[in-house]
Amino acid sequence: MSLSYSFKSAAKSLVKEKWINLLSVFTVASSLLMLIFVFLFLYNTHVLVQKLPERFSMVVYLKNNISQDDTQALLEEFKKRKDIEIAKYSSKERALEDLKEKLGTSRFLLEGLEENPLSSSFELKLTREAALTQKTVKKIHDEIMKMPGVDDVYYGEKVVTAFHLVQRSIQNSSIIIFLAMALGVVFVIYSTVKILFYRRTDEIETLKLLGATRGFIRQPFLIEGGIIGLLGGALGVFGAFVFYVGVTYRLSSVIPLLNKLAFPLVMLAALPAAGLALGIIGAAIAIGRLKL
Repeated sequence: MSLSYSFKSAAKSLVKEKWINLLSVFTVASSLLMLIFVFLFLYNTHVLVQKLPERFSMVVYLKNNISQDDTQALLEEFKKRKDIEIAKYSSKERALEDLKEKLGTSRFLLEGLEENPLSSSFELKLTREAALTQKTVKKIHDEIMKMPGVDDVYYGEKVVTAFHLVQRSIQNSSIIIFLAMALGVVFVIYSTVKILFYRRTDEIETLKLLGATRGFIRQPFLIEGGIIGLLGGALGVFGAFVFYVGVTYRLSSVIPLLNKLAFPLVMLAALPAAGLALGIIGAAIAIGRLKL
């Protein structure tokens, strides 16, 4: 009975104070819409960054005097390692041919060489788990450098450092932006519920005279705050989805890269739920600070 009355009271207040509530819903929707845009950017950047390890490889340059048996032993050693997915051998002759192909019409620059200046090498494709960890990549590099017959190992240290820097920046940015937007939504709901409370002072005093408990009086405001947050979240998701469809289907013909933008479907439920939770939190803070 108490919960039924609270829902009816909240619905009545939403209709009666429709302009204040609509303004709050649109404000919450705008805040959450901005949060979605930032999240989409961070999410798609994260997806792109996560694909980088698939293209990551290490090149092991061998000493000029290494024997065929030592080369085969290195290959077997690489195949045994769990952190190496593929080991591809390239001879000095093959390396020179590849260089000539890359030079194309400028291959004449290599004419007149008395001997092949290039080294035989192994191209190592690391497992995804190994490539994702900067410390692991450095450890693999140090272990391979100690192997007999190895002259040098190149793994693009700056690329790995930049990759992990981007990954860490995305995580930190996500947390900061979410907290800032969440606080904004909570503040909007807090202010709205506070205004609605003062507009219903006479009704609240009557309920207190009739013996209503503090919890009974607070329930409609909590429900109202939750509904405003829920509607704001739903409206924000709708706006973001319309924007996403418009961008990917209308502008992708001009900018093909936009076709790769992803819109996680989990957001369709997650954002309204987040709006509901933030709405209840904002209402709870507002009611908790008022004397009943």
